[in-house]
Amino acid sequence: MQKRVAIVGVAQTTHGDFLPDNIRDLAYRLARQVLDPLGLQREDVDTVVSSSSDYWMGISCSNSYYFDAAGSYLKNATKAAEDGAFALCYATMRILSGHHRTALVLSITKGSEIPSYWRLTNLYGDPFFQRPVGLNEVAVAALQAQAYRHQYGLTDNQLASVVVKNLGNALHNPHAHRKAKLSLEDVFASNFVAYPLRALDCAGPSDGGCALLLANEEVARDLSDSPTWISGIGWNTDSYWLGDRDLLKGTLVTAARRAYEMAGIKNPSDEIDVAEVCEPTSFQEILWGEQLGLCPEGKGGKFAEEGVTSLKGKIPVNPSGGVLSTHPYVARGLIRVAEAALQVMGKANGHQVPNVRRALAHSVHGLGGQAHTVVILERKD
Repeated sequence: MQKRVAIVGVAQTTHGDFLPDNIRDLAYRLARQVLDPLGLQREDVDTVVSSSSDYWMGISCSNSYYFDAAGSYLKNATKAAEDGAFALCYATMRILSGHHRTALVLSITKGSEIPSYWRLTNLYGDPFFQRPVGLNEVAVAALQAQAYRHQYGLTDNQLASVVVKNLGNALHNPHAHRKAKLSLEDVFASNFVAYPLRALDCAGPSDGGCALLLANEEVARDLSDSPTWISGIGWNTDSYWLGDRDLLKGTLVTAARRAYEMAGIKNPSDEIDVAEVCEPTSFQEILWGEQLGLCPEGKGGKFAEEGVTSLKGKIPVNPSGGVLSTHPYVARGLIRVAEAALQVMGKANGHQVPNVRRALAHSVHGLGGQAHTVVILERKD
């Protein structure tokens, strides 16, 4: 049984409103972009783990459509439904089992070819009680923000500060989709979509994808002088029914605790150099940051407003621009891992945080944070 797993290769598409390539072409190009710099061929990949969704790809048995393009022919390949971070965890465990030395992890979404982000996330709700009232990822985030506002206080400036920071960070990320130099007033000028969230507070759909190559310790040291080690992973899932959940006390705390214990982290706010947090809305970056232990409970908005989470702040959050900038839905969690890995590798061109040795990647799936995944990455000289 293998003791450690490392990320040795990272590839992303350039994300946008519409990419002309089909899913198969995107899968092939991502696989080649990961393998070619390492001098590897298809035969050097032991297993392929992808994440996809019939809903979000617009085709049944979605993984069968692109598997051969990702180099999966005659391989022990598999799929993690929906979120890309699940595929990363699955591939890690496959290598830890000792049955595989290397694993290609892949996720792609073309938001331009499917129903709207609002309609598809509405399908996550119960068909009799929740879907008819229009619940979707943004509407539930607005309910969370209202609950938070009543309990802790939340200002328009705090929400807008997250938008200004993330879309501003994206200006320096060549892969990012939405980029802008904004003022708080620019954010306030956008229309409300679900109070207190405005249009700029909410992520829109993107075309794009991401691929990673994982390797066991022996192979990783042959391929890289400084592998990026996966030192901790944790995930947890909450109740399906929104009414059975406290929207401000979700399962992220448990997922983070498991990852921190595995990585030996005692004080995340002091021991993590940078975080890539999955924030479908500006408010959720504030809430998830608190539940990850990056700031005290009820202080996330203040941290954002005061620049603590900015690129040059004490705990940079989403230097890539985050989900507000780039949102191929199923791939968004894997992109968080990829961006965190680039930070540890020192290869986050344009948005690199200095001297990163430990990074956190977070992903969320389902309404109101139903399922969370936390991944800790480290560089050890």
